Amino acid sequence: MVTGIIGRKIGMTQIFDTDGTVHPATVIKAGPCIVVQAKTASADGYEAVQLGLVEERPAKVGKPLAGHYKKANVPPTRVRREVRLAAGGDAVTPGDRVLVSIFADGERVDVVGVGRGKGFQGVVKRHHFAGGAATHGSMFHRAPGSIGASSFPSRVVKGMRAAGRIGGGRITIRNLKVLRVDPQNHLLIVQGGIPGAPTGYVIVRKAVAAKKIKVAQVEKPKKGKK
Repeated sequence: MVTGIIGRKIGMTQIFDTDGTVHPATVIKAGPCIVVQAKTASADGYEAVQLGLVEERPAKVGKPLAGHYKKANVPPTRVRREVRLAAGGDAVTPGDRVLVSIFADGERVDVVGVGRGKGFQGVVKRHHFAGGAATHGSMFHRAPGSIGASSFPSRVVKGMRAAGRIGGGRITIRNLKVLRVDPQNHLLIVQGGIPGAPTGYVIVRKAVAAKKIKVAQVEKPKKGKK
């Protein structure tokens, strides 16, 4: 059984419950996807599938990738991602379709994406340094301070926190709750925010370590009280 799907982040919205509770939510266009390659334990050492995201705009690929898709007998796609298979599921073959209906309302999922890049930043923004005094006469405001001793070890040790590029890395948000599933429009609405900017590609998979959903319990009145 395929445990994940490729999607694109559309944007954020709000979902209201029947009792008026509001949930911040993210809308994802998940799929449709097609299986490009099936990996087996005997041949590859693990079980997984390579998925391709079917989009409205046709994809242009080079000769090596064209042969890869021709072997699977599927049309080329711009985006490919690998997703693990659940143990004990049905066999998957190239050409099978993977739809958003693999998820259900109330289920827990993990969303994997690439966060927004924030460019070159100083230590205050990048590592949350406090900085120096902001009063008149101070000449130490947002500088990093000392980066090591001069006598020993007489060098800057590895791992020293300094200014540099921030953001733009792979981020996984775990245990997001599925609020709505729309199979007709291939839409998935999850609670909270997810990595990346709108139109960015993400992988939505079944939660690896799913948290139990708490059920609201009605408190019973104590004896002697009405």
